[in-house]
Amino acid sequence: MTAYTALALQIEARAVTDRADLAAAVGRVGARVGGSKAWLGPALRLVVLPEYVLTGFPTRESPAEWREKAALDVDGPEYRALGEIAAANDVFLCVNAYERDEHFPGLYFQACVILSPAGGAVLRYRRLHSMFTPTPYDVWERYLDRYGLDGVLPVARTEIGNLAVLASEEILVPELARALALRGAEVLCNPTSEAYSPALTPKAVARRARALENLAFVVSANTAGLSGIAIPGDSVNGGSELIDHEGRALAQAGPGESLVAAAELDLAALRRARRRPGMANLPSRVKTRLWAQVYAGHDVERPGALTEAPDRAFYTARQHEIIERLHDQG
Repeated sequence: MTAYTALALQIEARAVTDRADLAAAVGRVGARVGGSKAWLGPALRLVVLPEYVLTGFPTRESPAEWREKAALDVDGPEYRALGEIAAANDVFLCVNAYERDEHFPGLYFQACVILSPAGGAVLRYRRLHSMFTPTPYDVWERYLDRYGLDGVLPVARTEIGNLAVLASEEILVPELARALALRGAEVLCNPTSEAYSPALTPKAVARRARALENLAFVVSANTAGLSGIAIPGDSVNGGSELIDHEGRALAQAGPGESLVAAAELDLAALRRARRRPGMANLPSRVKTRLWAQVYAGHDVERPGALTEAPDRAFYTARQHEIIERLHDQG
């Protein structure tokens, strides 16, 4: 399949109060995906959901409390139900959720999972850049021993192209998108919950840059507001969009729950561009060995050895230490 419709489905995120709220959130997702499929038709094959769509995010909860209240199990009922939604609507469904892992019992991760029309997961990515959530990098050697590099930087080769995920602010990390593109990614799914503005925000600029510099599509789903959380809910309401491999917006949504951010992804055009010599073919012009040498000479964030999720003060103190180290190196 070289052309199909993709949707950045804009849905409200509601703060979870107990695990019963998770089932209700999955039910809302099912209703919205089903309605979108009926409206957009059988060409709809990829649906990206916003960040935090099932739970909101922790505010006053301790890491242990949040892990118990809001983190999903890999083989839990929520993922099974989401797989049924993907199967019922014949779509690849990208969902963002907090997740427990039996191999790391004291932690939780922020995961992005793509479920196929067969109902199973074809990709599981754990966010690598997060201010206040443990990441695979924090348990690096153990994580690599368990899942390997393919589990850290997964790319799903599917009938609708090679799919990968960058979570929320990771769109601001050019190295991550480039690494995924070098591993074959053609469509970068970007679940997010971010401030929306009619003006170009830093993340909106970054989406265009990541698409252009990697010759990739970006499908970015933002929340349609947050409820049950103290911050003004409409601060993160609107702006879901699809960007093509030349950095152009194919579709954009305004505020509110919406299926407006839907457009055709032409994989044949993208693949032609990747095979065409010229200045615009930036992936073919990357000097990977040069950058590897430069990066190896700088000591920034170090892989850690977490056994339990620390409180927020740990992350802030670690960033202060890194900033001082960067200044000393400069």
